[in-house]
Amino acid sequence: MEQRKLGTQGLTVSAMGLGCMGMTFAYGTADETEAIATIHRALELGINFFDTAEVYGPYTNEQLVGRALRGRRDGVVIATKFGFKFDNGVRGVDGTPENAKRVANESLARLGIDAIDLYYQHRRDPSVPIEETIGAMKELIDEGKVRYRGLSEVSPETLRRANAVHPISALQSEYSLWERRVETYVLPTVRELGIGFVPYSPLGRGFLTGAVNVETLGENDFRRTNPRFSKEAAQANQRIVDAVRAVAEQCNATPAQVALAWVLSRGSDVVPIPGTKRRRYLEENVGALDVHLTPDQLAALEGLHEQTAGARYTPEMMSLVEH
Repeated sequence: MEQRKLGTQGLTVSAMGLGCMGMTFAYGTADETEAIATIHRALELGINFFDTAEVYGPYTNEQLVGRALRGRRDGVVIATKFGFKFDNGVRGVDGTPENAKRVANESLARLGIDAIDLYYQHRRDPSVPIEETIGAMKELIDEGKVRYRGLSEVSPETLRRANAVHPISALQSEYSLWERRVETYVLPTVRELGIGFVPYSPLGRGFLTGAVNVETLGENDFRRTNPRFSKEAAQANQRIVDAVRAVAEQCNATPAQVALAWVLSRGSDVVPIPGTKRRRYLEENVGALDVHLTPDQLAALEGLHEQTAGARYTPEMMSLVEH
């Protein structure tokens, strides 16, 4: 599989990663056997970049990823994240140096590894200067517990301040055919600073595949609380899926493959991490690497984000996203 560089510090990963969140968290019933088989199949297909986080569960996702990759560590890049505080659920953010270090040690134990390859601050804590958080993450690198550092959903100003303390290798933010706001200020800053970009939800939490019926989502499916997945918004957003499907028919591909091919085409510094917990969808996603969109097809997809109905998150969750 094609390899892409994240940042300028030496981190190289497969052109597509695997988001593991849904294997234990957010998207309905978990199936550990199939999830582990999916991670193993990803390795067979050339994916070496796996994304998890403390908050996914919490804790259970890191444990599953650790079990799946035990004995298969060579050449694998494991990314995880810290930054929330818990008390019977998520109760805000915690970017203190003490939390960054504590979670790193606990994540290492849950994953069963000696060093975290890429350690992200999951959400910025506005009560803690970013310089203090990054300083603690630098100490973890100096101690050999972390190899590379990342941030998620932060503003250009925060990126600049953080990168001035110690180079950031990757920024993870939402990016897809129906969510492109990072293009205005964030992506130009990332590229100016030489930071890699890791889009999460490149399939619009599955909606862009055309296979999601919002009325049949399980009671424990996170998307039921997402404004973009309300019945009214979903009806409006079907126009986007229809346009993606039309291009897919021209390419002899699936809508999911077209949506991923579009993200992959945005630059060699872009590494999407589509999530799935099933081998059949993983194999479909990897097929996007062989889909090459023509200028006319790219033009047909260009304005779709302007039609997106519904907010990305609830107001409470959006308050944690910097712009």
